[in-house]
Parts: sequence; structure tokens; C-alpha cells
Amino acid sequence: MNKKLLFIPLIVFLGLVIAFMVQLQRNAQGDDPTSLESALIGKPVPKFKLESLDIPGKVYDQAALHDGKPMLLNVWATWCPTCYAEHQFLNKLSAQGIRVIGLNYKDERNKAIKWLNDLGNPYALSLYDNNGMLGLDLGVYGAPETFLIDGDGIVRYRHAGDLNDRIWEEEIKPLWIKYQGSGS
Repeated sequence: MNKKLLFIPLIVFLGLVIAFMVQLQRNAQGDDPTSLESALIGKPVPKFKLESLDIPGKVYDQAALHDGKPMLLNVWATWCPTCYAEHQFLNKLSAQGIRVIGLNYKDERNKAIKWLNDLGNPYALSLYDNNGMLGLDLGVYGAPETFLIDGDGIVRYRHAGDLNDRIWEEEIKPLWIKYQGSGS
């Protein structure tokens, strides 16, 4: 047996130790390994053509997502229990004048419409992404996810998971205020 092969487990072990040490050092400096960065931050919303959820045949494109004011694009589905948990908070935001666009993701249209009729509709516009292509272009891992889009249609922030008071106040609201003045 070649004696050099005996060192392979030791080299692999040392490589893992170095990788763990580097990540621990990053965590100590404030890097959150659970945060999901988006490759779209600072870039326009991908081009799309999607039907309205509640008006089949009515098609929207990316122009619907920039009107000079910031908005939230919320990815949701009826099969998503966390979406149910965040829905009342979205209704609250909408009642406060926060413009929320819904992206119904890989769902059944009738179930989604019933959901909005039963639980309230926080969405100024509901897009129907039944095959998940816009979600794929946005880099969606699953529902719910929320994107802050500025008035020029540029993605400024991405949040994976439910939107709630803490996330809104600590992470999104300061950006919302920052981008209220931008846009054409």
C-alpha cells in the first residue's frame, strides 16, 4: 500500500478544521450564515408576463412592478402554512397603505382565490405564477418570500420566511422609508 494514501484522511480532516474555523470567525464578526442573499439585489425585476390571479386572461409584465413608489412583492401559496401565519400581518401592512403585490406561487388558482376571499386580500395586485417561472427567476427557495422593490423596479431587499412585526420594523421599514423618495 502506498504510504502517501495514509495521509489523505489527515489532509481532509485539516481542510474541514480550516473551513470551520473560517466560518466561525465570520460568524463572530456578524456574518449570518442563515441569511439568503439574492443575486438580484440592485438589479431590475426579471422580465415576465403573468396572468392576474383573479382575472384569467389579463396579463401583466414587469412594468406593473414600478410606479415610482416602493412596494413589497410577496411570494405565497395556499399549500404553505407559514404563508397562513403571515397573512394577517400582510393585511395589517396593506391597511397602513403599504403597497403589497402578491405572487401566487405554484398553486391552484381556485384555492388561492378562496384563500383571499376568506382571509382578506392585502394585495393591490395578485399575479399567478402557476408554473413558478418568475419565482425561479427571482431565486425563490419556497414560500413565503418577500422582496422590497423600489420605485424604479429595482430589487432592494429579500426576506425568506414569514413577514412579521419584528422583521418589518428592524429590517424592511428602514429600507422602505429610504426608498420612498426614490423613483421617477
